[in-house]
Amino acid sequence: MATASAPVKEHAPAIPHAARIDHVSKSFPGTAGRQLVLDDITLDVAPGEFVTLLGASGCGKSTLLNLVAGLDEPSAGSIATDGRPALMFQDHALFPWLTAGQNVELALKLRGVAKAERRPEAERLLELVRLRDAHGKRVHELSGGMRQRVALARALAQDSRLLLMDEPFAALDAITRDVLHDELTRIWRETGLSVLFVTHNVREAVRLAQRVVLLSSRPGRIARQWTVDIPQPRRLEDSEVAELSREITEELRGEIRRHGQH
Repeated sequence: MATASAPVKEHAPAIPHAARIDHVSKSFPGTAGRQLVLDDITLDVAPGEFVTLLGASGCGKSTLLNLVAGLDEPSAGSIATDGRPALMFQDHALFPWLTAGQNVELALKLRGVAKAERRPEAERLLELVRLRDAHGKRVHELSGGMRQRVALARALAQDSRLLLMDEPFAALDAITRDVLHDELTRIWRETGLSVLFVTHNVREAVRLAQRVVLLSSRPGRIARQWTVDIPQPRRLEDSEVAELSREITEELRGEIRRHGQH
């Protein structure tokens, strides 16, 4: 296997990390007192690195992503990011009364981009996600995959060095998801973004990432990490992807079994 190199923006200054999660724990109120969801998570995401967070449902993956995004505060520990992260959800969360281009332009407006520059920049971003002719289309005119492409363009409009993605392709059919895997890999390599991607799909994690981080069942702890040295572009059916996916799946099953014994 050849080690895949991380793309880096040539114009970006050298920084130690895109995200640093330092001994982070999170608990929520419950019927029997506070419930510990995340326990002592320490994780760095390097500039230009693509990391997937993998684990069983309820292990705290989305909770951790929300903490990195700044939508909630950790109960213990600290989180530092290189600027404000951009966040993309499973639900595209587009405004249906706006066109695809206007949804992207709104993000540019909130970023402070001058009005005269918004449309050409929105068109550039839509072209980046291969939706060059979609600027004037309403949300209801777009397929599920196209809506997620617009959501990605809107996230890119925030001009963040760190993109957080919470199972963005989970609701799509297999073929559309496969195409969007290719598109995301291309955009990541072209832009040099750092990506922290949450999924429960092992093969998706292996296909996309340079590093796969497995969280244990609740409370979520880092159970194991894998460096993925399979050259990009990858396919779900590639033998190396399948082999590593089987290994990670066995670890995931073990975590679920251990949780079930408690």
